[in-house]
Amino acid sequence: MNRLQLHGPRIDLVSEHASPLATLGGVDAGGQNVHVAALARGLATLGARVVVHTRRDDPSLPDDVRFGPGVVVHHIDAGPPGPLPKDDLLPHMGEFAERLAEAWEADRPDVVHSHFWMSGLAALDAGRRMGIPVVHTYHALGSVKRRHHGAADTSPPDRLAIEARLAREVDLVIATTGDEACELEWMGGCPSRTTVIPCGVDLHRFNPVGPVARRTGRFRVVVVSRLVERKGVGNVIRAVADVPGAELVVAGGPPEALLDEDSEARRFLAAAERLGVADRVRLLGGVDHDAVAALIRSADVVACCPWYEPFGLVAVEAMACGRPVVASATGGLAETVVPGVTGLLVPPRDPDAIAAALRRLRARPALARRMAESGAQRAGRYGWERIASDTMAAYASVRLRASGPHGEAAVGRLAARVVRP
Repeated sequence: MNRLQLHGPRIDLVSEHASPLATLGGVDAGGQNVHVAALARGLATLGARVVVHTRRDDPSLPDDVRFGPGVVVHHIDAGPPGPLPKDDLLPHMGEFAERLAEAWEADRPDVVHSHFWMSGLAALDAGRRMGIPVVHTYHALGSVKRRHHGAADTSPPDRLAIEARLAREVDLVIATTGDEACELEWMGGCPSRTTVIPCGVDLHRFNPVGPVARRTGRFRVVVVSRLVERKGVGNVIRAVADVPGAELVVAGGPPEALLDEDSEARRFLAAAERLGVADRVRLLGGVDHDAVAALIRSADVVACCPWYEPFGLVAVEAMACGRPVVASATGGLAETVVPGVTGLLVPPRDPDAIAAALRRLRARPALARRMAESGAQRAGRYGWERIASDTMAAYASVRLRASGPHGEAAVGRLAARVVRP
């Protein structure tokens, strides 16, 4: 596919492990995939030509896939062309950077926006050779992960040092929360080169009106999450055991037919059996993103109770669908969920507090309805039209500071496309 056929300012997104084409719900496929996909579409709607560079994880994938109007996904050969855990990708980032540089020599972007720390490393290496400005979004910080995981953290040992280098050297960091911006300043990042733009939600898909998944007569708690321990699914199962008659529906992980082969799914189901709630806990496996909104609308409460969470996209999607949220008071969740207004915040890793919050919302349906209405209203500030526009404005500010022969022309092309909703 000839990417030169696209028109408008050229923005390249780099997302080494999180392809916008990936099936959601796997161990390494979640909010970042959704974010990159929606940002690419949003930027294209504003008139940009967008190329998303991601690692080839299937030998049958073509080099280029047209993802939508104005958006192409470009697969880069870096390491074996098969699935690899993201924690094993660092040794292949040198090759990833070389392929990026080759692509950019042939078709130079105006701005590069990398996503996750390894993408940032490769983008900075390739971009610096050619004087291309690099914007970076972390999506999660290794320092925060290590603080919560301790010795169980599986990230490569070099992660913290590389993330600190990115904070010092990229042209602009886009943090998704104020909490993250403070952490970056502590790491040595420059506040004048950090801006906060939250993750977005597709308000056309996630809204109170639309299809609703089939319900039983029980009080329904919904969790949408990858099946990994730190996401706190086990804590919600323990909480539901203390909410008589409530049911828990969990979307995430491998397809339902393969759940028996997933160690975390087996562990969660064993916990439900041990707690005597196996008949009230259902794991759906991976759910197509188009079906998530209908599932959320079927909930009485959406629980987002991870040990920590950089942003917490599912909580915003739940609010957009007009559902109250019970969320851990950590990271981005403490900023997106307004306690007592759009939901209830609980301490991380506290099943008793989760259970108490669920019982409170079941006992006070009028309160739950008010929270649902307030959440839907608050979610409006996270619409992708606004997020993409703010991001495009951030790119223009970076190009304004950039030197070299491409600077002024690129700024004009970018700034002309910024449309405030």
